[in-house]
Amino acid sequence: MKVTGTYLLGHWDLADRIGEFFYAAAGRGTLGPTLTSQFRGPSPTKQPQASLAMSSAAPWRWPVPRPLQRLFDGFPLRVYESTDLPARAELATSSSLATLFVFSSPDDARLGNPSYNPGCLKWQTYLCLAGIPTRLLPSTNHASLTGSLPFLLPLRTTPLAPSPTPLSPAQFIAYAQKQGRPLHDVPPAAALRAEAFQSLIDIPLRNAWLYALYLDKANTHLLDKWYTAPASSSPWIRDSLRHQLRRAAEAEILKTGSYLSSVAAGMALVDAGRVYQDAEEALEALAGVLGESGTDWFFGAEGPGIFDCSVFAYTYLMMVFMAGEGGLGRLVKRAGRGELEGHKEKVFRLGWRGEKEEKELR
Repeated sequence: MKVTGTYLLGHWDLADRIGEFFYAAAGRGTLGPTLTSQFRGPSPTKQPQASLAMSSAAPWRWPVPRPLQRLFDGFPLRVYESTDLPARAELATSSSLATLFVFSSPDDARLGNPSYNPGCLKWQTYLCLAGIPTRLLPSTNHASLTGSLPFLLPLRTTPLAPSPTPLSPAQFIAYAQKQGRPLHDVPPAAALRAEAFQSLIDIPLRNAWLYALYLDKANTHLLDKWYTAPASSSPWIRDSLRHQLRRAAEAEILKTGSYLSSVAAGMALVDAGRVYQDAEEALEALAGVLGESGTDWFFGAEGPGIFDCSVFAYTYLMMVFMAGEGGLGRLVKRAGRGELEGHKEKVFRLGWRGEKEEKELR
């Protein structure tokens, strides 16, 4: 991290306003260099006194009283040397594996278990199916350059090479192709159809997951375990964070369609029945297109692709963590003739090689 004079230069106007206040209060002032000249340092050539007086007399630039000038003189501008990265950051870039930053617990990340966040699990699955080994590290959105997870830190080219540039999900497919292990693409004839069905994942399934996790009180234990408890040990901070997450989830759901049930005490209430009904219809449609594909993968592809990863990210989490009565897992099991359940099991076996029992991930 580097501290420069830019920060101080950005506040000269505020300092001059303070000086103006003191000058007016005292009724008189002492001619002296302004704070801008103080922060910018001496000029290459000495400025004539007349010129200095003219600049000090400008209506928008007041001379600074000596007490205030001495106060700022006590905090001289200094440029500090850049510091090294923390040891944990150096370790992340020196591993023998590429590092994938996801929402996860330390124990699950150490074991390579699936992330509990659908967006992270989609790309974790993609890399697993592509045969690209990664090292998982639990993280948060604040650690990401794009403001969201996941992101990937590739391997160093050499031990002494600079830290590699993090990759966003939009670059994962190109990264897999560069490694020579891309997944199967959707057949060109089904590309437009795949885009239409992708909207069923991005809206109805996502809305159902948001409602079930954040707004359904039956799943508060999952919300606390995954998001609020790791953030703080204070019950007051956890309550505040839980409230913020629920309001954000409501806003996300309401902006995607007519899901407003009522407004009580100034708060919008989401129509849970409508949300779950749309999700059930979306799951039925996805099960139907998978059943008619003629293969075990969507749209007749010869192997799994990014669309399969997108579907698995929701069906896996719904069936593993919300399999109880009235849970989303039941909707997945009832969809079609069990195509989505079989698809979820096959993707898990291929991606995680059956080395972990799903019951251990609950």
